[in-house]
Amino acid sequence: MQLYNTLTRKKEDFKPIKEGSVGLYTCGPTVYGYPHLGNMRTYIFEDLLKRVLTYNNYEVNHVMNITDVGHLTGDRDMGVDKVERESAKTGQTAWEIADFYTTAFKEDLKSLNIIFPNTFCKATDNIPEQIAMIQTLEEKGFTYKITDGIYFDTAKVADYNKLSHQKIEDLREGARVEINAEKKNPTDFALWKLSPTGAKRQMEWESPWGVGFPGWHIECSAMSVKYLGEQFDIHCGGVDHIDIHHTNELAQTESATSKKPWVNYWLHSAFLNGIGGKKMAKSSGDFITVTNTFTEKGISPLVYRFANLSVHYRKPMEWSEEALISAKNGYENLLVKISKLGQKTGKLSLEYKDKFLADINDDLNMSKALATVQELLKSDLSDEDKLATVLDFDKVLGLNLRLETKADIEIPEAVIEILKKRETARQNKDWKSSDELRDEILKLGYQVTDADAGQEIKLI
Repeated sequence: MQLYNTLTRKKEDFKPIKEGSVGLYTCGPTVYGYPHLGNMRTYIFEDLLKRVLTYNNYEVNHVMNITDVGHLTGDRDMGVDKVERESAKTGQTAWEIADFYTTAFKEDLKSLNIIFPNTFCKATDNIPEQIAMIQTLEEKGFTYKITDGIYFDTAKVADYNKLSHQKIEDLREGARVEINAEKKNPTDFALWKLSPTGAKRQMEWESPWGVGFPGWHIECSAMSVKYLGEQFDIHCGGVDHIDIHHTNELAQTESATSKKPWVNYWLHSAFLNGIGGKKMAKSSGDFITVTNTFTEKGISPLVYRFANLSVHYRKPMEWSEEALISAKNGYENLLVKISKLGQKTGKLSLEYKDKFLADINDDLNMSKALATVQELLKSDLSDEDKLATVLDFDKVLGLNLRLETKADIEIPEAVIEILKKRETARQNKDWKSSDELRDEILKLGYQVTDADAGQEIKLI
């Protein structure tokens, strides 16, 4: 099994620290709003990784954090706490905001058939561990105090940029976007933020440095060490975490534990972009979610999971109405083919399993794995053996193929409307319009033929 390691910028053979088991930490949501589809792309990728590891007979201990405090509107410790800001806007408490959006996030995971981690760990439930790690860093001389909190001195880490692979000067230049004149270096970051004088936050705790709250980065370091140990196998997240969040996590954790490497493999998924490459962001207020894109329209969210299988996790993925239609047609077409195999399962094809395993073990090449599925369905194997084999593959694909397959796929309302127009054109013997409308239906992924009983339609 080979995985692309952001730390080394190359594919590497995967070798766990402990034979047969894997420690996996994945950065979870900041729970101040609904996650958008770009966020969910990362969680689908991480779920596929876990499923592939399990398919390879590894026992996976998966830990995911819930950031309910400490993530400021500026990633470099400027601005206000995102959860507290949402509380001020809505009148709900910060705790109510965090609980509501944590529940919403978990519902999205369920709808996309994403397996829950072994451990969800909330930042607010692990404050003592974070304070203890900051104290260790302080004792080792990696911290200093300024007006608004305790900061980590990045100049004391010689290989601070080893994950980002950026020049230190470039990292510092990027950090100057958010200015704090008291910091020794632009890249230095907060370990503990002090509550503003004369103002009481909803989420704040006593500490050796005064009342305040943890910095965003220390949360993941402290919780991953608590639940997975001072060294573990894989750390995941989106590519936007590489330069700041994960770079800072890595620097402070190895400084605190004096153990290198902290993590052996770093995996990151690329962005989901809108048309024209525009990045999705919660802060813009203009983003699409599982609910408003799928659930409210009566479309299975597994269509989005299927779409993600078609694009490698390290390649940017573009989302549009056309992409939605294409993914829906592709997924429903697959369900139709599998439904025709019947309900009886036969023997697992070891030949096709070997092909599938080679695909997924090549840095999660899921598009190639889907091609192997199509090859299997076209093969000379019996329907029973095909079904047994594709259901085995679904342990990785996670498309719920056994539950979702059905002989009759619901025809979208948009296609039905065009069929009605075409029927009118046929009755009026307007063959030119009839042909144009047939082509329109074809673009939506359906084929219409004219029979004595009327128009017949099927997925391509």
